[in-house]
Formats: sequence, structure tokens, C-alpha cells
Amino acid sequence: MGIYPDCPVINRPIEVGGLSNLQLIHKLKQHSVLMNELGERLLSDDRFLTSKTTYSVNTVELTVRDLSFPDGATLPQIFERASELGMELCPLELGPHLRLQYLDQPEGNHLSQQHEAPSGSITIASPIISEDDNFPKGFYLRNIHGKLWLRGYTADHLHVWNPADHFIFRAFP
Repeated sequence: MGIYPDCPVINRPIEVGGLSNLQLIHKLKQHSVLMNELGERLLSDDRFLTSKTTYSVNTVELTVRDLSFPDGATLPQIFERASELGMELCPLELGPHLRLQYLDQPEGNHLSQQHEAPSGSITIASPIISEDDNFPKGFYLRNIHGKLWLRGYTADHLHVWNPADHFIFRAFP
């Protein structure tokens, strides 16, 4: 296995914007997307900004290992390495839009360890809007028991993500 860009990745163009926070919440409910308390908190926060116009974001999904971290890495390390490799953080609003457009996500393992990303989940790499360790840092997608989730997560800057954890970044063609 190689390091990005010489590794297996999943590229997805995602349409983002054009919906308010309330419209996003309504669409998520229409598609029976479940949210945890942290996801709801992040989506309803005044700092969660949405674009009035629709635009396309090219994304790349890869693992922490694909960023040359065979033993895992912290969010600051992951974000810095992705930047060095020509990727950027996704806009925060990409999370709900990706969930609405990625309805066929494979189901993950039902077992998950506390303080670890669940099996089969995909974390969206996005700007952190609060340094408070108890405030959600971003979103991740999960399919568990046939139910699609948009979940928020917390992690401090010392938390080490596993090499097999999946992240989505903004990529440029």
C-alpha cells in the first residue's frame, strides 16, 4: 500500500449549499437520517454557516494509514499531512450534504469501542469551530442496523486516530 496519491481512494463530487440549517434538518428527517445529540448541537450552532448558493466540492476518502501514519495520528497531524499532500479541509456544511447524497453507505460492524471511530464510519475533515473539548469537532457518517446516521464527535488534540479510520478531505483535480 502506498501513500496518497499512490493508494486506493474514493473520489466523490458533492453538491453543497443552497439550503439553510433548518432546511438541511428537514431534508435529513425526510430521508430518515438519524442524528446524535452532538450532531444536532453542531448543526444548530450559530457558527454552522451555510452557503446560499450551490457549489460542487470534489472529495477524496482515504485512511489515516494512507497519509503515512501506520500507527495512527492526532487530528492536527492528520490535517497537516493532508495539507502537505494538496488536500484541504471540507466546509463544515459538507457533512449533512454528503449524508443526503451518500445513501448507499455500506453497513459497518455493530461493535465499536468507546473513544474510537466506529467500524465503517467516515469522518469529514472540516474546520473546528470551538476549542472546547466538549463541543463537537465535526461530523461523521455511519450506517448501523440499516439506519443512516449523521453524527457529531468530540476529540481533543491528543486523541490518536487508528490507521484504518476513514476521513474525507477536499481534493482538487
